[in-house]
Amino acid sequence: MTDPAAARGALGTARLMLLFTPELSGERDPLEALALALPHVDVVQVRVKSERADAVSPARALAEWTERVLELVARAPESPLVLVNDRVDVAAALAPRGVHGVHLGDRDTPPSEARALLGDDALIGLSTHSAADVARAFDAPVDYLGFGPIFPTATKGYDRGVGPEAAWVAHEAAPIPLFPIGGITPSNSGELEHVGRACVGAAILAAPDPAAAAAAIRAALAR
Repeated sequence: MTDPAAARGALGTARLMLLFTPELSGERDPLEALALALPHVDVVQVRVKSERADAVSPARALAEWTERVLELVARAPESPLVLVNDRVDVAAALAPRGVHGVHLGDRDTPPSEARALLGDDALIGLSTHSAADVARAFDAPVDYLGFGPIFPTATKGYDRGVGPEAAWVAHEAAPIPLFPIGGITPSNSGELEHVGRACVGAAILAAPDPAAAAAAIRAALAR
């Protein structure tokens, strides 16, 4: 999908964003897990947690994994949006290959700088963790928000979450799509049905059946 209007339209109706972190797939090939989950996913955000053992730079590792994801997505009947995590330079370099934009943490490149570098067509997401963060993001040049952690999550090292009610309040206040994130699983995703969106990583990639896990979360969000 290269049409910016179509990409924003797809983002607006998206329910399930997969935080594709290869390190979370365990012994399974990460791309195999992605391929299984892909029919149930609207957005793939590529994130690489650590450098490879052969000392490839984080940017290079992210670019290489993103290229593999793009190749897989290109063969899918319904191609999801593809974003990269943190690295504006990687998003810019791979935009001609089909990357739609970047997701920024609160300590990453400021959204205004990312917008200036990527242009008006790119999708830009921003992590938020509180109602105050969401309010501050209203004037930022971003297309969607991540919000959380909703539940405790070992992936990010949070032993407490803000809770699904906080996600609902943030969702109601935000003028753009908001994706709750953190500790979301098939068993608790129904608590986010009033939001209708989620960003999920380990609960899908590390599941015995990634397709079933993704389908269950999506169904719970759509209730």
